[in-house]
Amino acid sequence: MKKGVPAQKAALPGAKPTKAAAKKKDEEEGAVDNGSGITDDWSHGKGLIKPPDQLELTETELNEEITRILTTNNPHAPQNIVHYSVKERAYKPIGVVDHMAVLFVLEGSLVHQDSDEARRLRAKGDLPKETATVDTGTEPDEEKPDTLGTLVEVDDVGEEDRPDSAASKADMEPKASSQFNLSERASQTLNNPLRERSCQTEPPPCSIFAATANQWVIYDAYVEELQKQEKNKEKQKASKKDTDKSKKKPMLMETQNDDITKVRKSAKILERMVHQNIFDDIAQDFKYFEDASDAFRGQEGTLLPLWKFQYDKAKGLSVTALCWNKKHQDLFAVGMGSYDCSKQGRGMLVHYSLKNSTFPEYIYPTDSGVLCLDIHEQHPHLVAVGFYDGCVAVYNLKEKGLEPVYKSTAKTGKHTDPVWQVRWQKDDMDNNRNFYSVSSDGRVVSWTLVKNELVFTDIIRLSGAVSEGPEGAQQPGIACGTAFDFHKQIDYLFLVGTEEGKIHKCSKTYSSQFLETYDAHSMAVEAIRWNHFHPKVFISCSSDWTVKIWDHTINTPMFTFDLNAAVGDVAWAPYSSTVFAAVTTDGAVHVFDLSVNKYEAICQQSVVAKKTKLTHIEFNPIHPIITVGDDRGSVSSLKLSPNLRKKPMAKKGQVQPKGPEVEVPKMEELLSLLREPEHRTA
Repeated sequence: MKKGVPAQKAALPGAKPTKAAAKKKDEEEGAVDNGSGITDDWSHGKGLIKPPDQLELTETELNEEITRILTTNNPHAPQNIVHYSVKERAYKPIGVVDHMAVLFVLEGSLVHQDSDEARRLRAKGDLPKETATVDTGTEPDEEKPDTLGTLVEVDDVGEEDRPDSAASKADMEPKASSQFNLSERASQTLNNPLRERSCQTEPPPCSIFAATANQWVIYDAYVEELQKQEKNKEKQKASKKDTDKSKKKPMLMETQNDDITKVRKSAKILERMVHQNIFDDIAQDFKYFEDASDAFRGQEGTLLPLWKFQYDKAKGLSVTALCWNKKHQDLFAVGMGSYDCSKQGRGMLVHYSLKNSTFPEYIYPTDSGVLCLDIHEQHPHLVAVGFYDGCVAVYNLKEKGLEPVYKSTAKTGKHTDPVWQVRWQKDDMDNNRNFYSVSSDGRVVSWTLVKNELVFTDIIRLSGAVSEGPEGAQQPGIACGTAFDFHKQIDYLFLVGTEEGKIHKCSKTYSSQFLETYDAHSMAVEAIRWNHFHPKVFISCSSDWTVKIWDHTINTPMFTFDLNAAVGDVAWAPYSSTVFAAVTTDGAVHVFDLSVNKYEAICQQSVVAKKTKLTHIEFNPIHPIITVGDDRGSVSSLKLSPNLRKKPMAKKGQVQPKGPEVEVPKMEELLSLLREPEHRTA
């Protein structure tokens, strides 16, 4: 409170000061101030004081109009709300956000005086007769809310019209106004644009059938059906007296067989359609997804998990063999068995398709564990299989039975130890199909399919270290074969890996000796693969943690890679001569590209759970995916990122050549850096 200014009287609560009272109050304050001399400075002209950092604007800038548009969008509305979609089994963001903000809600209990409800209440005596009242006892500076009563507006009132005067009380009458005090407000919102979606399908094929049905046609149909039923009864009676084979496979009725064959193909197509709808996101990734983050990784790449194949009845078995079908690129075969000699029992041969990962296309249960298999390139319905008990067999996918069409026995020269590898070869001079097998008994055997039996021929017997017999006599030992592979161009040349870690280069025409022996590994050789493009290069892996690349004209390896775990399998990529992949028992997949990095893998990724061992790996012949099998009976498919399948850049205006003419020089350039001068000239 300033000095010389008398304290003002406090306004009574609930009394609203009028304009006359305010004018009188201002005159009294002005008189007091002029008398005291405190406000003399205000009698002079007022000057504007500008701060030193104020921005100076030109006349055009001052006259510029700045338009602001008010919209109904709430800036505080959340934009990251997601809801769970049961159909797609994922959380999906919500595109439409509610921008309405409720500031005030008041639920009233007013009733219109002319309504039926007001009349009923008035009849009961719950409503007073006078509905229009005037309330002048509001507090100062308080906004009077809109109600359904009448509104009294007070204009400029003089001193004689104060609320406490009798004249003003007599003159104040409620004005006739609307029963409702309404205020109209309009707002314009943005309408969401309409989007039209349409799809066009091909009409189903229609066929017009017309026939005349008379009494004779109906009679003939009944007679034909009666004859079929009589034939089926006779066959069922005859089947009871047949051998055990007829008891295991009871003959079905012809009508049932016809119905099943008609529905089987349609049911398979329908099952694939349902599978594709359920796993549509994986199918889209398989066909279109390319990892854009490879551009920021330099030379490294990644593996994208796709489908996982697992059969419930194969639980407890390990994946012991993998092979893609060369003709039908979506189909691959899986061999089930066990590498543990103390857990030998049943096995299984199954075929999966990328079109349906939930259930196998073909299932063949076996009495012994499957250790290896191979699919014929020209005749993909023939599958050669090697078993743990030493037998080899050939399955025909076109046959309806579950038994193999060919199988070796003790009389027909079966192996005495597990068969670790089988490979189809070109037909012989008589156009008979044949394949080769290698076993722990040291034999490499050729099997020829003649009529209904397998004819065997021993190609070579593997000899190992010399052991001392009785009386100091030296006896040649037997080497256990574990893997082999045939040359891609030279038909007679093949390599055999042994349990001792050695690799023998052999020929089909020389059965008495080896062409070359390589001291490859310190433990058993797990796999040997010739390069798809370069005729001199092959790769081997072993349980001694190493993967080695060889030139078969040189006794020492050209490249050696230590993967810090036992290597289960290795495979060359079908699209490049310098790319290969290997799997280890710690659950990791290692992908190498020698043209990019000669010292370490460009991708090392764990693809299975802990304590799960990977056993085999295979590249798809066309698609950029690989399949890996583990010791728990499941097969995982993985897509290679762009960095793992790079191809040399072509110059502008030139067509980049493909095939061996590009891949062979690429590998030869790497080998020339490692060869000795004498081998370079050779």
